[in-house]
Amino acid sequence: MSVRGRRFIEFWQENGTRAAARLIREKLGDAIAGRAVFSKEDDESNAESVPQLRARRFISQQALDVYTIPRPSVPRISLVTDSIGSESLFGGVGTALLFSAQLANQMNATLRVVTRTEVPSPANAWQILNAYGIQLQQEIQFAFAPLKRDEIDTPPVAEAVPGLDIHPEEIFVTTSWWTTAATLPSVPAASIIYLLQEDERMFYPFGEDRVHCERVLRNQDIRFVVNTRLLYDHLMATGLTHLGRNGFWFEPAFPKSLFHPRPREANGKKRFFFYARPNNPRNLFQIGLGIIDHAVNEGILDLEQWEIFLVGKDIPHVKFGAGYTPHRCEGLGWEAYADLAGTIDLGLSLMYTPHPSYPPFDLAASGAVVVTNRFTNKQDLSGYSPNIICAELETRALLDALRSGVAIANDRETRHRNFATNGLGTDWTLAFADVLRALTAGR
Repeated sequence: MSVRGRRFIEFWQENGTRAAARLIREKLGDAIAGRAVFSKEDDESNAESVPQLRARRFISQQALDVYTIPRPSVPRISLVTDSIGSESLFGGVGTALLFSAQLANQMNATLRVVTRTEVPSPANAWQILNAYGIQLQQEIQFAFAPLKRDEIDTPPVAEAVPGLDIHPEEIFVTTSWWTTAATLPSVPAASIIYLLQEDERMFYPFGEDRVHCERVLRNQDIRFVVNTRLLYDHLMATGLTHLGRNGFWFEPAFPKSLFHPRPREANGKKRFFFYARPNNPRNLFQIGLGIIDHAVNEGILDLEQWEIFLVGKDIPHVKFGAGYTPHRCEGLGWEAYADLAGTIDLGLSLMYTPHPSYPPFDLAASGAVVVTNRFTNKQDLSGYSPNIICAELETRALLDALRSGVAIANDRETRHRNFATNGLGTDWTLAFADVLRALTAGR
């Protein structure tokens, strides 16, 4: 069939018989009048229909391809996420895995990890569960349901499932607005639990992505589990009041078996940590570099006494002050990251959103002092730890906060007293207990 023939059929299917008949009459009229029947654009063989254009633009929302199977004897929890690759597993994805595992245990269910951009790694999943001492009561399964960028020129992926088997009463834990959007067309909305760990509307300028995100967040039928009371309060205050009916919150935990101070060389330099993610705008990478450069040039960070570690992803080569080259740490495993955090004296971690983010908590739980920025209702994090200093996003305010951080880091007694009064949770089972009880009540 010709390109024009295929496009006419697509037009007929999408717009109905009446519109197709009108199009035929218009083309016949053009032919009788001697006008060109097809425009230049019509001759472009690679032109796409509106649904095709939309599907390509918003590929991350591509619906899960599913088929239904009878209900098995053991219930199942399916965690839907982009990837559990080594570079994706920190922070939110790790929390999603811990939450889903605890929910599966609460329901005596099988846990299935469904990924969309990368073949799931069982070893990575076990690394997280083992690090936190979580034993699953039932088996764990893995499935790869890849996004189909172009079914014509993309060969099948060997590890991909032809379709995702689902069964009635299966619970789906989604990890972002786009994995939620991709799951909604394929399963009942009431079966979805959306683990929300940031105001994801803030990932975008005012535009179509933000609109799509807002629509998912305003869904009245799915359930939301929000990471921190701080973020929950912010979401409620910014129009998502339905979370008061179908939303829950929890505070993250930092087990002492993983997060604790490590032995250090008695006369070694102190260590400064910067959360460095240049491709995540909310982490304010360039602003952070500028603050560190000021701190070095003004002697707040005396390089005779301090060494600097940039920890994150895609970190460029950079020099501070008169030519100091910092350590760059990327691709650390979970325990290697915790080992490094346990040696840090002072950190700078910026997050231009309401959530505190994990690095300030990781460092405070490991005995370090941390400077971070204020944002909306994120004004004071001393309830989590007196060693977390919040400052306005102004150069002088952040430099003053770093100066205070250096003073506390050098004052062993104050630093240890603050550490001893940390309010951070240390047990993930306790962290999720109330939420899991509420989610499974009456089942």
